[in-house]
Amino acid sequence: MSNNPLSLTGRVALVTGAGQGVGRQIALTLAENGCDVLINDFFEDRARLLADEIANLGRRAVPIAGDVTDFEAVRSWLPKAAAEAGGLDIVVNNAGNAGPQGDASEQPKFWETEPSDWARWLGTNLYGVLNVCRAATPLLIERGKGGSIINIISDAGRVGEAGLAVYSGAKAGVAGFSRALAKELGRHRVRVNCVSLSAIMTPGVAAIISDPEVLKRVTRAYPLGRIGTPEDPSNLVLFLASDASTWITAQTYPVNGGFAVSQ
Repeated sequence: MSNNPLSLTGRVALVTGAGQGVGRQIALTLAENGCDVLINDFFEDRARLLADEIANLGRRAVPIAGDVTDFEAVRSWLPKAAAEAGGLDIVVNNAGNAGPQGDASEQPKFWETEPSDWARWLGTNLYGVLNVCRAATPLLIERGKGGSIINIISDAGRVGEAGLAVYSGAKAGVAGFSRALAKELGRHRVRVNCVSLSAIMTPGVAAIISDPEVLKRVTRAYPLGRIGTPEDPSNLVLFLASDASTWITAQTYPVNGGFAVSQ
């Protein structure tokens, strides 16, 4: 047995939305530390490419093409994938934004929107987390080894983001849900925490800040003077997934370069 408290050898993690960006790096970081990974993405080719990469690291990887907003589908594929991998110990709900297509366009004011506009923000960011947690929790309890659920949220849910009111509400909802679920699962030694992100250099953000003037304006909001990289949150996820954090639950940890204090 490893003396390294960050070692995940012998454990299995699910990472949703793992085909690119932050989710991809989280899956790689967990695998690099001994974890087998269930790789969920809406796009099958992304999931398979990452599964091949993780297999080359010597870890088992199970690619899963699936939409987390479809509860019946999640309840079908998750137990099968976990059984194939030998169990489930860690859940990382990373899938978010406006769903698989993303949306980097400027959003209208809330009072100019309709309920039909809200669904894409609530679907992946809130209901997707509920769906995966509902399907995964019995598996974690049955495993009998404790476990860790890590929900990736946004600083929009902590401080609010003009033009993204529904998205902000969905992410704040996940934070509240996570604290409540942590209380319910404590006696099973299953921990639930959130990692809250600001601007991370993902394909969507890269498109927005490709203009040097926009990049300069955005960076000004961060005391550390740079945009985050996918490695920044993935290292915290590793900590929260590992035995180094066995007395930590119901918390939200910002990974944001100091963004909140500049508001």
